[in-house]
Amino acid sequence: MPRKPRPGLPTHAALDSPANGDAESNQAPSKTRQKEQAHALQDLGLAVARLPQEHRRSVDMPENLREAIETYLTTRSHEARRRQLQLVGKLLRRVDPAPLHEAVERFARGRAADSERLHTVERWRDALIRDDEAITSWIERHPDTDIQQLRSLVRSARREGAGNRAEQRQPKSHRQLFRLIDKALDTSDPA
Repeated sequence: MPRKPRPGLPTHAALDSPANGDAESNQAPSKTRQKEQAHALQDLGLAVARLPQEHRRSVDMPENLREAIETYLTTRSHEARRRQLQLVGKLLRRVDPAPLHEAVERFARGRAADSERLHTVERWRDALIRDDEAITSWIERHPDTDIQQLRSLVRSARREGAGNRAEQRQPKSHRQLFRLIDKALDTSDPA
């Protein structure tokens, strides 16, 4: 059974009425929303901490935040790391997180591009070893490649690859061919 309204006090319906203005803009975010925001900032701090040191140094952030992240990285105790990460999240509330998000995204894009490049070089190497048409295609696309060295490495790789098992390290000529392709792609695609 609902309670009777007290005389002189506004009811819930009166508080939510449009005459009271925009009720949502006057209210603080819910506790759940505050916790979600705090966890998101802690996750951002953790992502920044996981960046390589040279990338972290290039990110523009307050010195106290930088020191808190470095302390987090040097702390070994699980509970101390958890508390330090909470401190990092607290410090992040006072700064604009956009540059930090951008730095993390930039690093992730760079790693994805590096991985894609590695796969491209591996595909070219495998295709060159597999058939002669790939050699012709490579020479058409990269005319500045040393053709004699390329053909020599492909022949050696074919000979060495015949007895090579998959779990063993790639033969020397495979690695040299990989480097030659990587270098040629560097000179033709300065990205």
